[in-house]
Amino acid sequence: MKKSRSAYLKRQIPLFVMMALPAILVLIYSYGPMLGLVMVFQKFQPAKGFFGSEWVGLANFDRIFQLPDIGTIVWNTLFIATMKIVLGMISAILVAILLNELQSKVFKRSVQTIIYAPYFLSWVILGGIFRELLSRDGLVNQMLGVFGVSGINFLGEAAIFPWVLILTDLWQMTGFNAIVYLAAITNIDPTLYEAAAIDGAGRFKQVLKITLPGIMTYIVLMMILNLGSVLNAGQDQILMLYSPSVYSTGDVIDTWVYRAGLKDAQYSLAAAVGFLRSIVSLVLVSASYLIAKKKFDYNVF
Repeated sequence: MKKSRSAYLKRQIPLFVMMALPAILVLIYSYGPMLGLVMVFQKFQPAKGFFGSEWVGLANFDRIFQLPDIGTIVWNTLFIATMKIVLGMISAILVAILLNELQSKVFKRSVQTIIYAPYFLSWVILGGIFRELLSRDGLVNQMLGVFGVSGINFLGEAAIFPWVLILTDLWQMTGFNAIVYLAAITNIDPTLYEAAAIDGAGRFKQVLKITLPGIMTYIVLMMILNLGSVLNAGQDQILMLYSPSVYSTGDVIDTWVYRAGLKDAQYSLAAAVGFLRSIVSLVLVSASYLIAKKKFDYNVF
């Protein structure tokens, strides 16, 4: 018994060694920075450090609710994130259905690869591309000028900017998000389509009566799981595209924290806003996982 146990441990040693470096990296870069949360309860001054800065308790949280633009920032975050989730799901479902209807496998795979490719591009690259395309003298405005449409300030007009964020995010993510629904469609029993065709149902009616009901469980499940992302409006994307002229509609919690903490040196206030956002996100993610478990018997972990 002891020999078998020692032999088992010897076999596991290489696995523990392989896991050691990732575990150390996680401790250093994921858990180590959490020590900085102490500044949430301080009037943090870098010169004095964590141990010398004045302790203010919950005063930073009181300041959050006294900020004149906090309501606008929360609304912008909820609006942009919610529209990305809702329109992203709708576009992904439509693309998955259209791809499933394609008869040519070569053409289907080609289209799928093309619309999937943008997912692998970071917003550092895409930000530069869209700035060139959507600028005053960019390609989009040049094409609109051909049809007699005056130039549109896509990146500087407050009313337009949120929709620029939403539509460019759809362009990047739709192909990737469609994979889930396309996989769900392929699990539908093909004899249902054959029976519907014999009864005279066309392709459109088959989609309405068979495809959509067949993937409805996945649609609801994905909607519930996306609940935890309702406060994530896309920091990288916004930082690459926005400017002071669109802060009124494009500034979200993450970008405000970035400006307040790194640009304005309001370290404690920015940390308090980020901490409060993390708490709300944790509650939403936990609730979404609990609902998924109770309603669909879906275990995330």
